[in-house]
Amino acid sequence: MKNTKIKVAVYGYGNIGRGVEAALSKCDDMELVAIFTRREPSKIKPNGKNVPVFRAQDILSFKDRIDVVILCGGSATDLPVQTPELALDFCVVDSFDTHARIPEHFEHTDIAARRGHRSAIISSGWDPGLFSLMRLYSEAALPCGTSYTFWGKGVSQGHSDAIRRIDGVKDARQYTVPVPEALDAVRSGNAPELSVRDKHTRECYVVAQEGADLERIEREIKEMPNYFADYNTTVYFISQEELLRDHSKLPHGGSVIRSGKSGFDNENSHVVEFSLKLDSNPEFTSGVLVASARAVYRMKENEMYGCKTLFDVPPSYFHPMTPEELRAKLL
Repeated sequence: MKNTKIKVAVYGYGNIGRGVEAALSKCDDMELVAIFTRREPSKIKPNGKNVPVFRAQDILSFKDRIDVVILCGGSATDLPVQTPELALDFCVVDSFDTHARIPEHFEHTDIAARRGHRSAIISSGWDPGLFSLMRLYSEAALPCGTSYTFWGKGVSQGHSDAIRRIDGVKDARQYTVPVPEALDAVRSGNAPELSVRDKHTRECYVVAQEGADLERIEREIKEMPNYFADYNTTVYFISQEELLRDHSKLPHGGSVIRSGKSGFDNENSHVVEFSLKLDSNPEFTSGVLVASARAVYRMKENEMYGCKTLFDVPPSYFHPMTPEELRAKLL
């Protein structure tokens, strides 16, 4: 890699964008050269005092001054449009996490990146991302077995937003919580068959508007399809002060577990587990995005054009060490 620093731009400055700025400050081989926002640039106050902020629509003017753009928008409506559009002119990284639509998003981004002779990594983070890699590695090593993924305990931002959209709700936080008995059964190597309801519960902390019908709000939460109807859900009504005091952070995490057999007669049992416990979901996700930006830069240097996922990138591309240093110190 060249001695000059990798020039990175942030596109969107919410929780992920701020996390990316923090992560870049820890990387000696990279620098944040610009932030692009759909908001009024003068209202954005980056932590780095000398980081310039520009309007999102002006990014093409910086085509020759940016090595990698890290897209920090949402997966519902932002990234499906923004990533393919920008991949035509920039090397890009995103954290697109709508699992069912990843093949479609990959195809659109790949077409654009190849046309522009650019490199891209989509769906980078911890799930999809690191958890995806662990599922791949463990299933490859133990082809005879069963894989499980548990999330939490952690705040689900999408589910929290769904609750806030209910009439009479002022604010809310929703936690996804693994069922301890299900975790214990999987870790024992018994390979149980588990339904969605068996694996996780949902805890909802809700601030209701004054005079709101609490019974109706609780019923609407518990019966909400695609969010809560398939889970054992508990609703707690609390004050705004309690929410800010006890539920202002965004922790998350979880485990990928593979239970499998080996031997000619499957006489030996194995359990492989990879787990995360995160104080800040967006900040850890940002760390993976920044490592992916380094990988994208190296891909472009080696003319590896088009779109990739973490499955397709040499692991050494993510780390600042040289291959020689990696072999000496980490292998």
